[in-house]
Amino acid sequence: MTRHETSLSYAARIERVLGHIAGHLDDRLDLDDLAAIACFSPFHFHRIFVAVTGETVTEAVRRLRLHRAAVELNRSQRTMARVAVRAGYGSVAAFTRAFSSTYGTPPAAYRRLGQDLRPAPPQAGMKTMTHAPALRTAVHYEVTIEDFPALGLATLSHVGDYQQIGACFERLSSWAGARGLIGPDTRMIGIYYDDPAAKQLSELRSEAGLTLPEGTAIEPDMQWRRIGGGPVAKLIHKGPYADLDVAYAYLYHVWLPRSGRQPGEAPCFEEYLNNPRLLPPSEWLTAVHLPLA
Repeated sequence: MTRHETSLSYAARIERVLGHIAGHLDDRLDLDDLAAIACFSPFHFHRIFVAVTGETVTEAVRRLRLHRAAVELNRSQRTMARVAVRAGYGSVAAFTRAFSSTYGTPPAAYRRLGQDLRPAPPQAGMKTMTHAPALRTAVHYEVTIEDFPALGLATLSHVGDYQQIGACFERLSSWAGARGLIGPDTRMIGIYYDDPAAKQLSELRSEAGLTLPEGTAIEPDMQWRRIGGGPVAKLIHKGPYADLDVAYAYLYHVWLPRSGRQPGEAPCFEEYLNNPRLLPPSEWLTAVHLPLA
């Protein structure tokens, strides 16, 4: 097997492990079991995992569990103790320290802010409404209108909660990295087709995408997709991906009615401007684009 073939094999095997971790965050994730999934010797598996992903298994599990915890704090009424246990912590105090260290704010404060700024829980016979006054006074994004050039992407489809699309990006990154296709100009973009307030989470459609050279051979379950080629409203969100619904609420409930513009026929898309593995969530940058007519 050539070096290139070996690299591709390693990436594919680590992809399986990342997919297993994302789907089994509530399970005991034993290194020997993960090594077996990757078909590596347990003596070598962890070093290979770090070489391919740039983080340890423990760091990957911690990152994914804390991301899920942030989503739960925003969306659910689970007790803090229950969220802490699901995140892998034996006490609320330990969870609070870990969450505060990673997200820059204690989980209780994070939840209170989310309740003020996120869509209110729908009542029987009523559409979901946003806490618009709190949104207008507590949050301000600078929105610019610009022409976004047409861009070709290789994408993987995801059906379900948008907050779980990360597994598709993990796979894309591993697949492209093993082929030497990721460079300083590579762009990671997510396309989001549905309004989470209008559909069940299990029905939401999205695609994880990255830019590749024209003519690159892609896997059978990937597809080529074109976005852009017209005007967009753009804002930059700084902070956890779990908070992006606040950015969308601002765009649709505050900016768009005042703008005099009409939304276009294309879906919204996001571009992820830095690496979430290398920075704390408070530093993550996401450009949210609303195509305009």
